[in-house]
Amino acid sequence: MKYSDPLVDAWQRTLRRLKDAPAIFDARGRVLRSFSTIEERAGELESRLDGLDPGGVIAVQIGNHRDWPAILIACLRRKLVVLPLEDSMGERRRDAVLEICGAGAIVLADAADILPIPQAARRWSWGHARPSLLKLTSGTTAAPRAVRFRSEQLLADCHQICETMGIGEADLNFGVIPVSHSYGFGNLLLPLIARGVPTVLSRDRTPRAILAGLACTGATVFPGMPVFYQAFCEVDEVPALPRLRLCISAGAPLSASVAIRFHERFRLKIHSFYGASECGGICYDREGTCNEDGFVGQPMKGVRVKVLDPSAPASQIQVRSAAVGDGYIPDADAAKLIAGKFVPDDLLARAGRGFRVVGRVSDVINVAGKKVNPAEVEAHLLRFDGVRQAVVFGRPTAAGALRNEEVAAAVVADPKVNERELLQYCHRALSPWQVPKRIFLLQSIPTSERGKISRRDLALRFSKTCVPLQSL
Repeated sequence: MKYSDPLVDAWQRTLRRLKDAPAIFDARGRVLRSFSTIEERAGELESRLDGLDPGGVIAVQIGNHRDWPAILIACLRRKLVVLPLEDSMGERRRDAVLEICGAGAIVLADAADILPIPQAARRWSWGHARPSLLKLTSGTTAAPRAVRFRSEQLLADCHQICETMGIGEADLNFGVIPVSHSYGFGNLLLPLIARGVPTVLSRDRTPRAILAGLACTGATVFPGMPVFYQAFCEVDEVPALPRLRLCISAGAPLSASVAIRFHERFRLKIHSFYGASECGGICYDREGTCNEDGFVGQPMKGVRVKVLDPSAPASQIQVRSAAVGDGYIPDADAAKLIAGKFVPDDLLARAGRGFRVVGRVSDVINVAGKKVNPAEVEAHLLRFDGVRQAVVFGRPTAAGALRNEEVAAAVVADPKVNERELLQYCHRALSPWQVPKRIFLLQSIPTSERGKISRRDLALRFSKTCVPLQSL
């Protein structure tokens, strides 16, 4: 008797319904896999997993490869725990992740190789809550850890996403975000398996190639990131996208200026999507009416949000849903993730009928015992004529006092703007402890692969820069 798994059961229903219908396309619109050929490939891969014991962890590092659905299905049938890895992850970090998660094998390259990992450092005892998936997350530190998910939780997140966003099998997803990330896994891979939503899989992340792929394939849904939409606005001679109906933005806060420019250029709204590795989707801007930076809309269908400090202008929230993971490995921050509840590190503020992400708990700057919210200083800097982007962060003071910092800022602005004018502008309106000691004028703010800005990286980059300007 075959093992019954909720995701496998959902796949079997999808397979019976769609059979030989196209499931995966390349960026030129060529069919790479039908639902039937995914099933055939899953059978081939399943036979090659015989040497792995149920409950063992298998890492998958293949990028946006057409075999991703088949690998997941085969592993689920063998009761193996899948650990997705970014294809850009270096060997040193990968080895650390494999050791922490106790991986016994890894799938590499073009999915042709399933390589055993000799002498795995540990083997986790899952008990009755054996996971199907481990999602990597670094939280507020650089140390890798993973979140445990059972198939029931993954399926709940898939249903919440598709039903809240109105995505169905008549759509075509355009998949350039990595399947190995929580966003790509939940918005691309799971809807294909559980609900029959076909997808394009592409590894070319250049703006012009993405736009060409959207036009060539006739994709109707684009799960993207703010950095993509900003780049699209700067591309000359863009193709017509008559079939594209839903543009989603996640991975980093979306600025209102980018949303407005994109709508003016393409006549399409951007719908902000906010989630976390630990719980999947949290909020979604159903109307696509982003007129404030960081606006993420209302809680998704099936998700309950509790504001932990209703009296504060910005607060952490508690998320409750059937999609919340079971916990971390190694165990850490147990109070954050327990019993179907998760507390993100983000600070959210009420904005109309929804929420706006304004920062993170770890972003708060300690200036001689006074707390500075970077979002307040950023909002002030953005009101200065010619400032296009501002990121405020804390730097350790010269004295190096415990948890004592000074305020600094990185700003992208017109050439006419200079640091002295910005500092004077801050002195006129902000409290003395809120005023940056230095403002660094940059051509662009560096971002991660996911389009996220790291205040910690900025603090490291400018930790030993020249002394502040003289007092004004």
